[in-house]
Amino acid sequence: MPITVTPVTPVFCARLSGVDINKPLDEGVFKAIRAALDEHLILIFSGQPMTDEQQIEFSERFGPLEGTDKDGVNPGAGTPFARQSNLDATTGKVIPADDRRMFYQKANMYWHFDSAFKAIPSLCSVLTARIVPAQGGATEFASTRAAHFGLGAAEQAEIEDLVVEYDFGYSRGLAGFTFVPGELADVAPVRHRLVRTNKANGLKSVMIGAHAKCVVGWTEKESRALLDDLLARATRPKNTYHHDWESGDVIVWDNQAAVHRATEYDTANHRRLMQRTTISSGPDQA
Repeated sequence: MPITVTPVTPVFCARLSGVDINKPLDEGVFKAIRAALDEHLILIFSGQPMTDEQQIEFSERFGPLEGTDKDGVNPGAGTPFARQSNLDATTGKVIPADDRRMFYQKANMYWHFDSAFKAIPSLCSVLTARIVPAQGGATEFASTRAAHFGLGAAEQAEIEDLVVEYDFGYSRGLAGFTFVPGELADVAPVRHRLVRTNKANGLKSVMIGAHAKCVVGWTEKESRALLDDLLARATRPKNTYHHDWESGDVIVWDNQAAVHRATEYDTANHRRLMQRTTISSGPDQA
């Protein structure tokens, strides 16, 4: 049965069917998946629950996985997974809302690219829905390719060579989270080109969102005016997609052309467990 790619919106995002991503994928099938990601930016696979081992195997087809800081605040630290969850990884019990780990996750509700703050940014992420709350806990996506496309030729030329500083401490600070001494020792601010070019099709996007602190060489006021305007363009309703998760859903998204954010749910009365693997883009994409 051939892979079926069904666009979800006129701008981006597609559902893929006709393929079992929990089984070994031959090269032709994976090339079709990879091409769909380059074109649509967000790929949704429904009804394909994954074990940790299956998620790692599938994710590694896209490239090398990022590790997580073994001493990090995020649940799942020290594994290939970033846990987006209100459940303690050891006990399985609900984490109290006032626990530092839950406060840390609040920054995920800002539009962001995963790992934009790292020396080598991410190519894409794979998120699997393990336990889904009865209400809330959706994820929203927005196309920063659409934001770039919507600029005039002169505006595109003006931003083509800009460099942006990305800062993990800055983005967590937006949510009011403060780090204890030493927690940010391995995540110093980094600089990357604002405009990203997809090698497969030449289409351009902008790497913006919460981790984007400032444009190098610009004032704070000038930086915020540009970065906020680009984000506003990306998150116009026509350029966004809201996903209500069902258990067994798997979503792959492009981390240089689509921002995303989490939405609220009742963390005291509902259980939620999402496991994310993040794929590095390689040093030539910094």
